[in-house]
Amino acid sequence: MRIIGGKYRGKIFTPPSNLKARPTTDFAKEALFNILNNMYNFENIDVLDLFSGTGSISYEFVSRGAKSVTAVESNVNHSKFIEKQFANLDAGQSVVIKSDVFRYLNSCKRKFDVVFADPPYDLENLEQIYDAVFENNILSESALLVIEHSEKQDFSAYPYFSMMRNYGSVHFSFFEV
Repeated sequence: MRIIGGKYRGKIFTPPSNLKARPTTDFAKEALFNILNNMYNFENIDVLDLFSGTGSISYEFVSRGAKSVTAVESNVNHSKFIEKQFANLDAGQSVVIKSDVFRYLNSCKRKFDVVFADPPYDLENLEQIYDAVFENNILSESALLVIEHSEKQDFSAYPYFSMMRNYGSVHFSFFEV
């Protein structure tokens, strides 16, 4: 796993074998961040990374100078790995929340400019992520929710749906406020 852009471009992370995550492919990450780069000045955004896994997406935001990055991950081994990498990157603007994503969203009082969710592709009721983000008013004005999912999911009929992009087996649905 490597960071593909920003000041830490090329930095490689080797997750321990006890991490059971499916990191977003470099190809898909590069495409995602090309889209986001055209929408945002990263230094001005607060980012929420849900189902952080190995932290790959969080590191990309850190590398690009995001104002703040909050990574939410329920698995203790994954959370510890992400915390260690944030420390290695001297990412003082970043925090790891060890929590169930839905519990976090239901109690969160902050607003974010970009919310990225990369749940397990087999997660039942994937649409509950969308519901929880919008029902709990997590997005700031002109914010974006991005949900990574498999080809089985179709969010095109949802309010605020903006576009869907696919990169191999990785699909991103974008929702704009």
